[in-house]
Amino acid sequence: MTDARLRRGRGSLAVSFFVQGVTFALLVTRIPAVQDRYGISDALLPAFLAAVPVLAGAGSAGAGALVRRVAPSTPLRWAQPLVLLSLVAVGTGERLWHVALALGVFGLAVGALDASMNMLGVSLQQAYGRSIMLGFHAAYSLGGIVGASLAWAAVHWQVPLGVSYLAAVGVMAPAAWVGSRWYVDGERRAGGPSGRRVGVLVPLCLVMTFAYIGDSTVSNWSAKYLTDVLAGSEELATVPYNAYMVTTLLGRAVGDAGVRRFGAVAVVRGGALLAAAGFGVVAAAPGAWAGVAGFTVLGLGLSVLVPQTFAAARGDAEVARLNVFNYLGFLVGSPLVGALGEAWSYRGAMAVPLVLVLLTLRYARSFAVEPYRYGGGHERPRTVDVG
Repeated sequence: MTDARLRRGRGSLAVSFFVQGVTFALLVTRIPAVQDRYGISDALLPAFLAAVPVLAGAGSAGAGALVRRVAPSTPLRWAQPLVLLSLVAVGTGERLWHVALALGVFGLAVGALDASMNMLGVSLQQAYGRSIMLGFHAAYSLGGIVGASLAWAAVHWQVPLGVSYLAAVGVMAPAAWVGSRWYVDGERRAGGPSGRRVGVLVPLCLVMTFAYIGDSTVSNWSAKYLTDVLAGSEELATVPYNAYMVTTLLGRAVGDAGVRRFGAVAVVRGGALLAAAGFGVVAAAPGAWAGVAGFTVLGLGLSVLVPQTFAAARGDAEVARLNVFNYLGFLVGSPLVGALGEAWSYRGAMAVPLVLVLLTLRYARSFAVEPYRYGGGHERPRTVDVG
């Protein structure tokens, strides 16, 4: 595989991560607007939020089965357009069943999209022979910043939800289509893990779940927390997710260098401690801007956990399994925080992700990366030198 082809594959995959970051941010930062558009009650909202990761888990499992027969770039090429079209449907529907159907398609497609993107990312990292996985997730974070900023602008200038979604997708869909021409499918490793690898994979699955419980708390509840608990305005409610994504971007932009210098174990431990501190600030915040500061620290801490968990995987099958626990985290985290918030207090509910990210410290040694190996068991030599 030539250096030029690897560079094109890396760039095109970064575009896909970026587009998905924009798309997801446009959805989650406008949850209050979606709720108002369709008259979804506070009691019903957690059910809608929970349905998306359930279906996404099914989509991820389906992609894992599909790549036994086709390359991961195949489901990626059809899943991303479906995600974009379903976002438009969320913003333009009129009845409750319209948004239910649109979110259902979104969930199935986003599961296949996330799994196949990370499969390509892991295979490219193995081809490079060094850490590049956090860079792809940095592109996702940059997309999240752009998406949250577009959401803020739409609220500020009172642009209708459907119009803002149509405009964004009108730009992103052609960009994603052009970028998909240069996807690179690396060395195929679709087989299941060995007994020894299962012992490593279980802690990684737990860390993925804990990280996404934390992430789902920010994405699904930060806007509502700022308005309902900290008395912030609807305009200010779009800021926490944006600030979270800014520090997530910063953490991931330097994360690959950190892993190469200090090792994955140290980076994961530092991230878990910072994330726990951020949740503590959010829970104790006296006002809206203090809450924004807490979500900002959270982004820096959680930024390294998810991409580094994927990077510790070996092959398509392990990536697909890990990705399912991404959605398990969303499935557990969002309803749990919502239920505790309603029954007790939203401040108290923030203790749940705080404790869980601290548990990551117990499993940090599972991130000690083994040498990349060929099927014959020999260490994989570094055969490319690409930027």
